[in-house]
Amino acid sequence: MATATMYELRLARRMGRLGTETAFEVLNKAKALERQGKSIIHLEIGEPDFATPPHIVEAAKRALDEGWTHYGPTPGLPELREAIAVHVSGTHGIRARLENVCVTPGAKPVLFFSILALVEPGDEVIYPDPGFPIYESMIRFAGGTPVPVPLEEARGFSFDLDLFRDRLTARTRLVILNSPHNPTGGAIPRQDIAALAAMLCERDVTVLSDEIYTRIYYTEEAPASIASFPGMADKTVIMDGFSKSYAMTGWRIGYGVMPEPLAQAVTKLMVNSNSCTASFTQRAGIAALTGPQDGLVNMVREFHRRRDALCQGLNQVPGFRCALPDGAFYAFPNVTGTGMDSKELADLLLNEGGVSCLDGGCFGPHGAGYLRLSYANSMANLMEAVERIQKVAPRWTPVTR
Repeated sequence: MATATMYELRLARRMGRLGTETAFEVLNKAKALERQGKSIIHLEIGEPDFATPPHIVEAAKRALDEGWTHYGPTPGLPELREAIAVHVSGTHGIRARLENVCVTPGAKPVLFFSILALVEPGDEVIYPDPGFPIYESMIRFAGGTPVPVPLEEARGFSFDLDLFRDRLTARTRLVILNSPHNPTGGAIPRQDIAALAAMLCERDVTVLSDEIYTRIYYTEEAPASIASFPGMADKTVIMDGFSKSYAMTGWRIGYGVMPEPLAQAVTKLMVNSNSCTASFTQRAGIAALTGPQDGLVNMVREFHRRRDALCQGLNQVPGFRCALPDGAFYAFPNVTGTGMDSKELADLLLNEGGVSCLDGGCFGPHGAGYLRLSYANSMANLMEAVERIQKVAPRWTPVTR
């Protein structure tokens, strides 16, 4: 028998720059409590609780039967890329071509690869705070300098435009926008998007526009995309996918629409990492974009109903103040009125109330003092969650405001 030698696995230092998503950590804690017999209402994970529409599932089954189980082109099937180009051209009023489209296994690789392809060590990247945690994680991983810009509750969780302008420097390489927004559900007003476009159109800056929630909105007018404004289409990466709009989180299929030179770089990164996105899921993606949209319409209608009921309920909780979000499926109540730290409050609600939600501080320092609750759950569970929060409320002393 060979003699064992001493061995210590050493990870590369860059791994220390990667963050994570707290939602999955909280989910694991909640599942552990359930295994102990505790009843938990899950409002922590951001995924639709609806089934993928049947015609999309049937398209995938048909694709499997037809043999779409082999390697496909690295940037995506031409039929899907063309369908995405037509869709984005129509919704954004721009001229997107097949060559601008990269299909990826989920939308996150578009974020990952765009930052890797664009950001050098020392480059500055502006992003929203609070915001999707992977923004900062990937900026740091690439060696960039994160430059958070606070989202203000008083502005519907949009930017202070003067502060945004002040954060722009000669080293700004990339700006990340997200509207409708995770975690707040806010949407950047059209006039603010226009102002941002005016600031950026003459600068040597690329914009990554995270539009994964763009079809889930409750206002009369659809959320504006900065790519639609003069001078911005050729310097914007539109990041989107099928997970949220079509309840396809587990299918892992997303896409980016971007300047052609960047699309070529992203394709090279795909070659080196994933080879391609699963062909049968791409066939399902074609059915999603080009087929009936009833499932999406009905889902958004139900989210709208749940939003109104949940926010109304939360506003009855002592110390809570919850604005109506314009889009996505998150309520983001201000809980500073409870007098409790939002992390401690989230832990209390989980352990004693059986309601699993997220501390807003998970999404950046300016999220502290808020909670994120996903209303991608049944109306009955949402109302039960409000009742449970009300029962725990005597544990804190509301602050007079």
